[in-house]
Amino acid sequence: MPLEPSLVSSLTWFAHIARHRSFTRAAAEMEVTRAALSQHLKGLEQQLNVRLLHRTTRDMSLTEEGQRLLDVLQPALTAIERAVMELGEAHEEPSGLIRMNASRIAARLLIEPHMGAFLARYPKLRLELVMNDGFSNIVADGMDAGIRLGESLHDHMVAVPVTPPIEMAIVGSPEYFARHGVPEEPADLMRHNCLAYRFTSSGTIDRWSFTSPDADGRTVLFEPRGNAVFNDDENLLNAAVQGVGLIKYLDICVRQHLADGRLVRVLAPWCRPFPGFYLYVPSRAQMPAKIRALMDFLVEQREQLAHASREAVPAGHRIAAAKQKRR
Repeated sequence: MPLEPSLVSSLTWFAHIARHRSFTRAAAEMEVTRAALSQHLKGLEQQLNVRLLHRTTRDMSLTEEGQRLLDVLQPALTAIERAVMELGEAHEEPSGLIRMNASRIAARLLIEPHMGAFLARYPKLRLELVMNDGFSNIVADGMDAGIRLGESLHDHMVAVPVTPPIEMAIVGSPEYFARHGVPEEPADLMRHNCLAYRFTSSGTIDRWSFTSPDADGRTVLFEPRGNAVFNDDENLLNAAVQGVGLIKYLDICVRQHLADGRLVRVLAPWCRPFPGFYLYVPSRAQMPAKIRALMDFLVEQREQLAHASREAVPAGHRIAAAKQKRR
């Protein structure tokens, strides 16, 4: 039968009295009156139907039953005090396990390259990374945090951006454009080998969405129907580098490929920025130190990504080079 809350409180007070062998000293430590302590002890003895302390005007000693109860209570209370102290320390120094859900592309971009630095900075932390391209209910799944694109987050989520705004980039290899030409608008893609990505969560093909650079800002949807379909973004990217066809990819993930000339970006005016990746958590209230550490670390990485974005090589001269090579 579970203990009543009032009994638990009275047992704690009894342990303090017994430890000090004094109502006065115990009352001072607990910042209550001596009369309140005496009343709690009296009520506990009545509830247990046993005398716990021998009391005179000058002395106090434990009865046999009181000593037996204290012998059980003291280790338990010590363990509780230690656990409470450790909780306080954990709030100051990040420690424990972080269970995080992320899409594969987010994990490869934001977690894997920096995992060593993060865990070295916080040696008491452990990280469990669960990769899932579908949207995850982190509360129902027992996760501490998740990373998803901002446009896919629900309004009630507590979320912090961990990348600058990003764009979808249509890219292909210079060799591909030398053979097939450069599309000037989305309608030209009908004549190109556009490689598709299939979502593992829903089984649907990822359609390419464009926004007209004109004043009307109309939306153009295009479903790629090339000679290959992938459900892994890394394999998709490798195919584009090999010159198999064109792909749609996050611009933030192909900047190095563009800079070193392995890929060329086209239709950039048709691809508008949208919210990037966000770290989302169940609540800001009483946020554990481990989650705050993860959030601060990823925000720090966001600043580095934003700096890299400002220094990115413009795509224009790459496109021109592809056109020149074709001539």
